[in-house]
Amino acid sequence: MAYTDHRTLRRVLHREVAGTIGLLADEHDFRAMRRYRSFVFDDHTTYLEHMEAVLRTRALKGSHTTVALFDPEEYADYCAKKGLDPDNHTSRTRFTAELASTGPTVPYDGRPLADLLPTLVDEAVRRATREYAATLLARLGACASCGEDLGRAAFTRASHLLVRILDTAPPGERHLVCSVSGPPETLVAVLHADDIPGGVEPDESEALEFTTVLAVGLATGRPGGLVMRTTEPGSHDRVHGWRLRPHGLEPLTAGEVFDAYCTDAESGDLISPESNVDYCEPPDLGEGPNPIHHH
Repeated sequence: MAYTDHRTLRRVLHREVAGTIGLLADEHDFRAMRRYRSFVFDDHTTYLEHMEAVLRTRALKGSHTTVALFDPEEYADYCAKKGLDPDNHTSRTRFTAELASTGPTVPYDGRPLADLLPTLVDEAVRRATREYAATLLARLGACASCGEDLGRAAFTRASHLLVRILDTAPPGERHLVCSVSGPPETLVAVLHADDIPGGVEPDESEALEFTTVLAVGLATGRPGGLVMRTTEPGSHDRVHGWRLRPHGLEPLTAGEVFDAYCTDAESGDLISPESNVDYCEPPDLGEGPNPIHHH
């Protein structure tokens, strides 16, 4: 079909332009932006209502929009480095455009912002955890005796272990949590994996974060653990656990898994066990040849 009207042509092109919107997710960040006279909103609720209206309008017009987390401190640093006036909407636009490739983002899919915001915040936390864990691995350097990159070797080992855990797990949806103690703080990664015909399908972003955190535990010897819960309709949930050890995992007994799940982590008080949950010793990983040697 040939278009001859210039306005029609431009409307068609507008539908093909992807956009990014920087979102102030909480009151603290919103208050930080109010220091700028060019930022015209007075309260966070009104700001979110207008932002949601803009997103809906773009979606109705067929435009794809990515929502990014707007951090006022990072914005101020960006403006200082680029020599930009932070009290200018053009500067905010340039910063937001850069967030599309460097910051945590999620596509706008029509959900209310109240539902989209937690997803965006979770993505930001995952990215920060992954980047910090990757930095820790990079700092390990090379093995003094053989010259092998310790961080890369630990990541390879962690990848191998994750594959074995998923492959040997009982049927059902898998929910895994890996934690590695600090300092300065405990690293925690979560991974969901669904049964599909022919195998298991984990989320790629979650899998990368999970593998990186597990690698930190294997490489540094910091105290840590890994817990997996499998859910299958019509059956009791099954919970398994391992301690992190240098270059490997040590299976927990059923009693140790029960104690870990039924003890409050902060107070140490006992918690009533869940109904329809079995606390089990994990399956034999049957790892076969070790993909890396022990340093």
